[in-house]
Amino acid sequence: MEINYQETSKDLLTRIDIHETYGSANIDVWTNELLQPQTGMDILDVGCGAGKLSFLFDDYTKGGAKITGGDFSEELLDKARAKNKERGSKIDFVFLDFNKRFDFADNTFDLCTSAFAIYYASNLDFTFGEAHRVLNRGGRLFVSGPLPENKQMFYEIIKEATNATIPPMPGSSRFKGDIFNTIDRIFAKTELHKFENHLTFPEVAPFIDYVRASLSEDRKLWTSMFNGHDEYEALIGKITDVATRWFERDGKLVMTKVVGGILATK
Repeated sequence: MEINYQETSKDLLTRIDIHETYGSANIDVWTNELLQPQTGMDILDVGCGAGKLSFLFDDYTKGGAKITGGDFSEELLDKARAKNKERGSKIDFVFLDFNKRFDFADNTFDLCTSAFAIYYASNLDFTFGEAHRVLNRGGRLFVSGPLPENKQMFYEIIKEATNATIPPMPGSSRFKGDIFNTIDRIFAKTELHKFENHLTFPEVAPFIDYVRASLSEDRKLWTSMFNGHDEYEALIGKITDVATRWFERDGKLVMTKVVGGILATK
C-alpha cells in the first residue's frame, strides 16, 4: 500500500508549536512516564523529524543513553543537527527511510520509537519487521499516532463548511486496526495506551493557523477538496466562517487530540 503523503516541515513544526501553546496536557510527560528511558540504553527514533523525541530522551537520561534519530527529510535532519550542536548533545542524526531496510545490525537497540511517522509506512509487515529485527531480545517498540476519535471538532467544522466527505487519514484510519494488528502479530506482547490533550483556542486565528498547517495546499491527502490556490483560499474562507460562528456561540474553540501509544515487547 503506497501512501501518497506529503507535508512540509513548516506545517509539522507549526502544529507542534500550537499543541504546546494551547494544549492542556503534555505528551512529553506522558511519553517519558510510559517508557522511562534509562541511562545506558541504545535508542532508535524512527521518523525523528527535527529531533523532538530524541532530545526528550536525551534530557530524561541526562545524556546517558546512546540515541540515534533517523529521518528521510534532510531539511528536518539539518534542524535536528543544528540544535544538537547548540545543546552540546551527542545524538546521532542519520538518514533513514522506513520503507527500506534499516541500516543497523540485528539486535542493536533496547528501544525503538516513532512519533506520528512510521504509520505512513507502505508495507507495515516489512517496516515493523525491521523494527523487530534491530531490537534486542526484550527490547521495546513504541509507536504513537492519532486514534479514530482524534480532533473531531476539526473535522466537524470542515464538514459543515464544505458539506463534503473528509478523505480518510492514513494515520487514524490505520492505527487501531492494521498497525496494531501487525505489531501484535510480530511482537511477543502488545499494549495500547491513550493520551488526550484538549487544545483551547481563545480566538479563531490560531485555530485557522492549525487548519492551514493540517489542510495544506502541499498535502496531497486533501486535494480532493480543492483544485488550485483560489479554491484552497475559498475553502479556508468557508472554514473560517463556520469556526467564527462556533466561537461566537461557545466563547471558545476546544479541539481534543486523542493519541494512541502502541507499546510492544520483542
